[in-house]
Amino acid sequence: MCGILGITSNQTVAQELYDGLIVLQHRGQDSAGIMTYDGRFHLKKGNGLVRDVFHVNNMARLTGNMGIGHVRYPTAGGYDASEAQPFFVNSPFGIALIHNGNLTNYDELKEEVAQKNIRYLNTTSDSEILLNVLANEILDLRRKTLDANAIFKAMSNVYKRIKGSYAVIAIIAGIGMVAFRDPYGIRPLVYGKRSSSLLPEYMFSSESVALNTLGYDDEIKDIQPGQVIFVDNQKKLHSKQVVKKRWSPCIFEQVYLARPDSFIDDVSVYKARLRMGEALAKQIKRSKIEIDAVIPVPDSARPSAMALAQQLGVNYREGLVKNRYVGRTFIMPGQEIRKKSIKYKLNAIPLELRRRKILLVDDSIVRGNTSRKIVEMVRDAGAEKVYFASCAPPLIQPCPYGVDMPSKKDFVANGLSIKEIAKFIGVDKLFYQKPDDLIAAAKFGNPEVTDFCYACMGGKYPTKDITDEKLKSFENARCCSQIEDNEPEDIVEDQMSI
Repeated sequence: MCGILGITSNQTVAQELYDGLIVLQHRGQDSAGIMTYDGRFHLKKGNGLVRDVFHVNNMARLTGNMGIGHVRYPTAGGYDASEAQPFFVNSPFGIALIHNGNLTNYDELKEEVAQKNIRYLNTTSDSEILLNVLANEILDLRRKTLDANAIFKAMSNVYKRIKGSYAVIAIIAGIGMVAFRDPYGIRPLVYGKRSSSLLPEYMFSSESVALNTLGYDDEIKDIQPGQVIFVDNQKKLHSKQVVKKRWSPCIFEQVYLARPDSFIDDVSVYKARLRMGEALAKQIKRSKIEIDAVIPVPDSARPSAMALAQQLGVNYREGLVKNRYVGRTFIMPGQEIRKKSIKYKLNAIPLELRRRKILLVDDSIVRGNTSRKIVEMVRDAGAEKVYFASCAPPLIQPCPYGVDMPSKKDFVANGLSIKEIAKFIGVDKLFYQKPDDLIAAAKFGNPEVTDFCYACMGGKYPTKDITDEKLKSFENARCCSQIEDNEPEDIVEDQMSI
């Protein structure tokens, strides 16, 4: 999971890109980068949070009315600062690119790009591979300039070569900005328009909340699966459905990844989480357990917990306080760092827990370590009984599409029954969302979304190239990168003009 932004404006975009990346910081805390264009490309990227990477002196050098920005946590490649995005190639034209997702045919493409296309790769990132595939297909057009038809023709060939999940924004020097999404729409991508007295201005983003925050909300649309959007230098927007859309967006976006104030594929994340809570309430009612208070594990589970409490007719209470200066432990690199951060991420309010029967509500249970620590905390604060409800079904299969779940051994639910998981995390009773209820909650409001990718919850992988052998290679690659880069790097200065 990463966060991506692209802006083509009538004014300097560096500050807006910075502000937009702050809004999307929840999607990646490992590195950040911005590249702007004013006839030349200007780049600043490095490891760390957005506020740590960018300062007044380097922001001033990011000039231009067009630019792209990226926040990352790694699911392909390593943690080295050279793997941070954006990436750039100088031929043809000069192309800068950012990418959210994972290419599942990385190994094959790496061989093609290096041997057949004779292109040098400087990192282990699949995003650099994607950039070089795009560059090669544009080069093969043999044109001195590009119009919309040429862009769409090149993109048709790009789609034939790459597999997996991808939401992409690219700048082509002297030509314009291109954005596209994989045929299944696994990773989200939206665009918005801001009317101007001059030419219209456009912004592309992983989530709609960034468009609202920066005022690009005169018109907001999702980029459709398999659709390419091209904004030329005259700010004219061109679009084409280059390949057939198959609709299989990642359901984990609705459960956990996205901000509740975003819309993903025209479905309110907040409303979807309310519906998840309502569905859980029906299941919990049938159990006839006695509950004094429903308490969310902040922050993603709050809407679900509120709806659940209302349906049960039970008090909703805040019993856990989050330290807002600690990042999301699920996306922190390395298990040891995650374990340490759990200890000071949350603190209990004993007055809301002591001598009470508590139902904790969380978005999901992945490894189980966080859940176990939270339950211990609640019991230490004096809770009489502790129940636990997960808004997602049991997670049992690895994700090859860009969420940090690369190995079956990571999942506490793999090989254990619900009773055994309840014992492991230390609760009196455990409830999991039913897959059908989750799907109904996530798609309500957009009848066009007929299916989701919920492979991590036991569903099918939407792309047809996922095999046990390929999953094993993803696991090995991820483990190796974590071993090599198990200590966070200092912030790296990487200011350059190209």
